Amino acid sequence: MRILLRHGRVLDPAAGTDAVRDVLVVDGSVAEVADHLDTPSDTEVIDCDGLWVTPGFVDLHTHLREPGGEGAEDIATGSAAGAAGGYTALCAMANTDPVCDAVPIADMVWRRGREVGLVDVFPVGSITRGLRGEELSPFGELHGSAARVDFFSDDGIPLADALVMRRALQYATAFDAVICNHAEEPDLTADAQMNEGAMSSVLGLPGWPHEAEEVMIARDLILAGGVGARLHVPHVTTAGAVELIRLAKQRGVRVTAEVTPHHLLLTDDLVASYDPVFKVNPPVRTDADVQALRAALADGTIDAVATDHAPHVPELKDQEWEHAPCGMLGLETAFGVVNTAVIRAGVLDPLQAIARFTTGPAGVRDLAGHGGAIAAGRPANLTVLDPERTWTVDGRALHSRARNTPYQGRELTGRAVHTLLRGRFTLRDGEVVPDQPSTTSTSEVAQ
Repeated sequence: MRILLRHGRVLDPAAGTDAVRDVLVVDGSVAEVADHLDTPSDTEVIDCDGLWVTPGFVDLHTHLREPGGEGAEDIATGSAAGAAGGYTALCAMANTDPVCDAVPIADMVWRRGREVGLVDVFPVGSITRGLRGEELSPFGELHGSAARVDFFSDDGIPLADALVMRRALQYATAFDAVICNHAEEPDLTADAQMNEGAMSSVLGLPGWPHEAEEVMIARDLILAGGVGARLHVPHVTTAGAVELIRLAKQRGVRVTAEVTPHHLLLTDDLVASYDPVFKVNPPVRTDADVQALRAALADGTIDAVATDHAPHVPELKDQEWEHAPCGMLGLETAFGVVNTAVIRAGVLDPLQAIARFTTGPAGVRDLAGHGGAIAAGRPANLTVLDPERTWTVDGRALHSRARNTPYQGRELTGRAVHTLLRGRFTLRDGEVVPDQPSTTSTSEVAQ
């Protein structure tokens, strides 16, 4: 199969390319990239004039809910949402039922992603068995599995025991794996419902102080630096956290960090509506924090945009604020939010922003074939974006099984048009291509 992406603006952070190019895809791989390529008769030509051609997006932080939570999402619906958002790789968090703390669960998640065939699904292993914060999961076994797990997190449950955290960091160094701890000191967030500040005082809701995030990050940075381990800080939300990470990087700590699209746009004044769609962990913060996060994304202190896509069934999410679970959808709106709030605002140029969706997250963990250069011989994991397309978010039209988008009725600019996974369309002209089996062996992707 031969596909020619004609005259698109190629944004290739790995190569530093920002130029109009033709990209030829042959049998699942990039065959040639040039100013102009002739078109053989057996080649399908896709007009990309005015569009951006980028490496496929990578999400480090996705809740696909399978196994155990399929009422809200499963790997098929989550993969469709990912493809619609321009993603070719999703990292599935470990807080499933059963927890991803054993090889059979990790391999099931990975293989199920391959069966669906819309994105590559890379399971995240739990740091501790059952997310209980006590006994470490078998990192070595998980790393040696078909899924080759090299990223471990208990996700929304902070690992409060410093000794267990230190042991996890030490264990991970044996495989150069990454430990990702939820940045929250639980003693400071008991009964917290929203960001602590002027708005929480007005609304009379228990506040979630900045210090709860910053104290845990500071502890983990010290521990990781002490043992030489790789630490990833999820969903950074405060200006103080940004400064801690920036200083640690300057001192040589092996730390990476992510920010969500919603923390780059939404602020705590939205909680005044008491609409639980805005309830998320960690909470949306102040405008000053939003500006600090945008600046940190621009200067590289924050390496990646990660969605923390967290679907919930309506009967759980549509409760009174106090009782509703935390979480928002994010896969299908991520580029639109970042393009609208950050790129078009001039905070990041397009090449910088695409790096945070591609090479940045791919550099955090080993995701074979994803996030690299658009170059001859590389897998054709590609995204084609329309940066000028304006659209209004409608939760009923999203591919996720859930509907808890905080952007309902909001106008965004920028959307994926095509997504290709190893040269196959998973999104074409804005429509998800029906599930199809992969043409690449499972062993090839695992390497």
